[in-house]
Amino acid sequence: MDSKKKPRILQKNIDFFIAALSQTPVTVWQEDPTGVYCEIGSGLIEMFSDTTIRVRNADGSKSHFDRDITMFQGIH
Repeated sequence: MDSKKKPRILQKNIDFFIAALSQTPVTVWQEDPTGVYCEIGSGLIEMFSDTTIRVRNADGSKSHFDRDITMFQGIH
């Protein structure tokens, strides 16, 4: 049996709350013009609302992403 967990897609407010509280690293993905999802960032969730997620990047900078066009994946 494989002990590795699959990355988890974060979609609901509770998913973002748990990831922020547990300081779970996330990767951030958006579609390119051809419809392929590409990783555009990673870090820790600092803030979330119904429309926006703020991620603190590894260098300490902050990025804001629109929930409607962005996929967030928890890294275990």
